[in-house]
Amino acid sequence: MIKFNVASINRCTEVEGPYKRFCIWFQGCDIHCPRCCNPDYQAFIPKNILTIEQLIDLILKAKEEFGIEGVTYTGGEPTLQQGLPMLTKRIKEIGLGVISFTGRKYEDVHETLSGCDVVLDGKYVAKLQETNRRLLGSENQRIICLTDRYSNIIYDWFLKKDKKIEINVNSKIVANGDKF
Repeated sequence: MIKFNVASINRCTEVEGPYKRFCIWFQGCDIHCPRCCNPDYQAFIPKNILTIEQLIDLILKAKEEFGIEGVTYTGGEPTLQQGLPMLTKRIKEIGLGVISFTGRKYEDVHETLSGCDVVLDGKYVAKLQETNRRLLGSENQRIICLTDRYSNIIYDWFLKKDKKIEINVNSKIVANGDKF
């Protein structure tokens, strides 16, 4: 049975990628970027262990309730979840798009991220602080369109034109992906 270690979920957000999205923050990361935006999600400890069926059920309910268009993976490090390609395949079968963050180079984890529409890759480097693009922490990080699903809007969406603010499940304020 495929299981995932999930730190937290937002069933409907408009700040973790274009359109309404279901966002999954996975628990566990072995990259340990200095000044990580999610240090609580680095530890390899069990948080919320969910089966693929449980996740798909939550995603389907969010699609029905909120009209989500896609799913975003973040974390922690999504590529450490062994069942990620199967989850992506199942999400695509229900007609949703998939965007994934990774602190690794896409070329090194492309098999794990197969099926994703967009990958945001690269280790966070504090001295290369990003100021022009949403959600990306440093200038070395790339936006890689792997399908045409978001190709017409993705680069414009990531340019910081307006401020988007939400309060996540941990009662932290998040503005354009930065926690305050």
